Amino acid sequence: MQDDTLTNEHHFDLTTAKQYDWLHAIDDMGEERGYCENLGEHHSAILSDGGPTLIVTFETIDTIRKGANHTPLGWSLVDGTEEGGTGWSNLCILAHKETWFRDDAVYAYFDRLVDDGFFDEYDQVVFYGAGMCGYGAATFSVAAPGATVIAIGAQATLDTARAGWDRRFPEMRRANFSDRYGYAPDMIEAADAVYLLFNPAITEDYMHASLFSGDNAHPIPCPRMGRYIEAELWSMGVLPGLITQAAKGELDRISLFQALRARRKHLPYLRVMLDRISVSTHPKRVAALTRYVTSHWSAPRFRRALDQANKALEDA
Repeated sequence: MQDDTLTNEHHFDLTTAKQYDWLHAIDDMGEERGYCENLGEHHSAILSDGGPTLIVTFETIDTIRKGANHTPLGWSLVDGTEEGGTGWSNLCILAHKETWFRDDAVYAYFDRLVDDGFFDEYDQVVFYGAGMCGYGAATFSVAAPGATVIAIGAQATLDTARAGWDRRFPEMRRANFSDRYGYAPDMIEAADAVYLLFNPAITEDYMHASLFSGDNAHPIPCPRMGRYIEAELWSMGVLPGLITQAAKGELDRISLFQALRARRKHLPYLRVMLDRISVSTHPKRVAALTRYVTSHWSAPRFRRALDQANKALEDA
């Protein structure tokens, strides 16, 4: 019998629980928030019933358990623990492992939502996900015409006939991406706007983003932001604001690029910038960058680089 403490989030430590117990606790907490439904063996749907704005988040157990509180990102948004979230509803589509949501049970669930007019009950719908979950957000947005999609590093498909050049996920090469809800670029046609954030230095992500076309598809290059753009955006405090803007119908390319300017005050990004320029070939650029950083932060590495750049300029 399941321990009663699993149903009480105040007494059960989600951070140390084994996955089986953690999942049972999340199921119980999800029932208290609205409902939690198993979708076959490898997925769950958790509805947090709130206001007329719905944030649909695609998430994985692995990613959630790497977070600070070991609960779905969507919960933080609608509970108001992140910027501007109070009063929203959240539908969290949870993958128990890396499936890319290729599961008949998931298809049937979205079919049912469409038949029931579920998405019609909301004034604003936003689909969000990153990586595999970005693929899910783009693909299943077809169920909610007029939705806004924010997808970070999303794959268009892993069908070898269309994306055989992406060999990063060998375990998925036999999965069927050609049946229902399969090719993400086709699934976004009814969305109001789809924002595809990607690092152009990652060839596969760049190529996936290029497969999305149409006036509603907005590829947003995020250079020098590493392989994990989602984590960087959270670290900068930018991502909750982007979702808030989308939920209010205020997100566009201009506001998105303005938000990304926060990376100019983000030390990890500035370290990458410093790594990419050399004192020997670009002393003026190094001096400008390091002078800016050292005027705002105590940054010994940048101070040393500034001293070297100044010496190089004096010797020139």
